[in-house]
Amino acid sequence: MPGLMSRASTVVKAKFSKLLDRAEDPNETLDYSYEQQLQLLQNVKRGVADVVTSKKRLQLQTQQLEQSVVKLETQARQALAAGREDLARAALERKAAVQAQLQGLDQQVQQLEQQQEKLVQSERQLSAKIEAFRSEKEVIKAQYSAAEAQVRIGEAASGIGEQMADTGLAIQRARDKTEQMTARAAAVDELMAAGTLDDFTSSSTQLDRELAQISASSQVDTELAQLKGELGAGDEGAKKELES
Repeated sequence: MPGLMSRASTVVKAKFSKLLDRAEDPNETLDYSYEQQLQLLQNVKRGVADVVTSKKRLQLQTQQLEQSVVKLETQARQALAAGREDLARAALERKAAVQAQLQGLDQQVQQLEQQQEKLVQSERQLSAKIEAFRSEKEVIKAQYSAAEAQVRIGEAASGIGEQMADTGLAIQRARDKTEQMTARAAAVDELMAAGTLDDFTSSSTQLDRELAQISASSQVDTELAQLKGELGAGDEGAKKELES
């Protein structure tokens, strides 16, 4: 049972694959693949734009923190000049925290720059591949169209196309019917001549026709004998006239 199911599955897959092969248009397939690659390229470009946006945002935060460092250092100097060492210490502590935050932002900016470089490189390589695929796609489409036209012309010329095959079958059927009808007409003529077929439009039977044929033949014999007799009598009179 498992073997039978496996064979049935194989047959179904084969038939389905054959149907797909008939329905598949290489031109449409190539165009669809090209569109998918363009969509992928757009996603890469969008990724580059997102990385650049994030990097710019971090750089803006870095500038703000650098300004805070300068401000806190100034405040610490002012507090220390005013004799407020505690305020100066607090300002310096905040300055140290901001500087640590700046170091973290610098690392993030460097990572984003590396990602940006990788994405830009990938975008260039992908763009080159897509352009090469586009050129090859157009060449393949042109070759397929030319081959398809050549096949159609060849099929039409040789008569192996579906339409020509149907036309050939129609011609053969017409010939067969014509020969059959001709043979039937000859058979009917032969049967009619032999008297085998009855004429249903006449009330006479076969026996009546045979008797009529015998009567007609007897009448012909009688008339022939009569003509012979007349000709014989004429010859005798002529001889007598010559003798006299």
